[in-house]
Amino acid sequence: MECLRVLELYSGIGGMHYALKESGIPGQVVAAIDINTTANQIYRHNFPDTPLWNKTIEGIALDDFNKLSFDMILMSPPCQPFTRIGLQGDISDPRTKSFLYVLDLLPRLHRLPRFILLENVKGFESSAARELLVKTLTGCGYRFQEFMVSPTSVGIPNSRLRYFLIAKMSTSFSTQHSHTSTSDRVCIQLPDVFPHLAEADSSEQPTVLSPTCPGSCQSEEEVREGQVLYKLETAADAQRKRSQNQDLSIRQIQDFLEPQKEEDLEQHLLPPRTLLRYALLLDIVQPTCRRSVCFTKGYGRYVEGTGSVLQGCTETQMESVFTGLDQVSEEEKVQQLLKLKLRYFTPREVANLMGFPQSFMFPEGVSTLQQYRALGNSLNVVVVSRLLQLLVS
Repeated sequence: MECLRVLELYSGIGGMHYALKESGIPGQVVAAIDINTTANQIYRHNFPDTPLWNKTIEGIALDDFNKLSFDMILMSPPCQPFTRIGLQGDISDPRTKSFLYVLDLLPRLHRLPRFILLENVKGFESSAARELLVKTLTGCGYRFQEFMVSPTSVGIPNSRLRYFLIAKMSTSFSTQHSHTSTSDRVCIQLPDVFPHLAEADSSEQPTVLSPTCPGSCQSEEEVREGQVLYKLETAADAQRKRSQNQDLSIRQIQDFLEPQKEEDLEQHLLPPRTLLRYALLLDIVQPTCRRSVCFTKGYGRYVEGTGSVLQGCTETQMESVFTGLDQVSEEEKVQQLLKLKLRYFTPREVANLMGFPQSFMFPEGVSTLQQYRALGNSLNVVVVSRLLQLLVS
């Protein structure tokens, strides 16, 4: 295949760019576009030779896009208008302005790109923005396929369920778009790309390739029917977590950890105040676990729902620490919880779980919290690389 000219919209810290390199597809990013200062700093540090436009997409004229003469668009539009925990403003949210501009601009390009890949959060699949996207692609003659994929589909122990759409300007594209009947959809290539393939029940919904439920290291004895266990977790929760940890197709957390000196890890330990307030809500994993929950941009700053924490002292039994914890003084609680040596994953370890290569680095001056935030706004490199392979095959 000839070298593709690639336009990277909402380029962030370069997740799409790394996915392109990981895919093995010959391609050159002719322009990356983003307005986030920190993200651009990180992107430029890792891709110094790529033209990086610090501009709003809607502020770029049609002629400027035409001059790039690109063959592929990679994009991850702002997700806030579609998140389940947000206001779900959809196309009325000002943050969709740039994406609507892209949809308006696409049919007017002097040469349509052959390939398009889009990533967004779960929730986008039922949005008005998605409907406009489908209408625009259909009108331009694209054939496309939609997916819901989590990194567990590629053996990575991290749950990060995301919506993806791949589109191709070619009659040879092997999959129909989601408005065709299930029987007409050709998906024989997908198990080779994602081993954990499971078709959606409805042809109107994206293809689901991965279970959405996280798991954890729990023994069978800890699963007691009809009661809440020693953490704020039901027997069903524990069983679900135990089940995922038995899936040998998913690698263990320890494969993604970095060797750390004791003094370096001290800065990542959860402070006593955090332990007291959030101990029962923490998603705790051990190095031998085969799961972790999604790392968000609030990781390291907020606790609940922002990502898993790692148990550093595996010799201490978690149940022995949490059992009866509500019946002792605060000082005793802290002493009990400190035995676990609970810590945040380092930014490098989060990057590993998100598929970034070892060559990816943060420039000096970017704080730890900024690193977490940048990663939380990014995507899983390995998942996107597999979809790119499927797209151009």
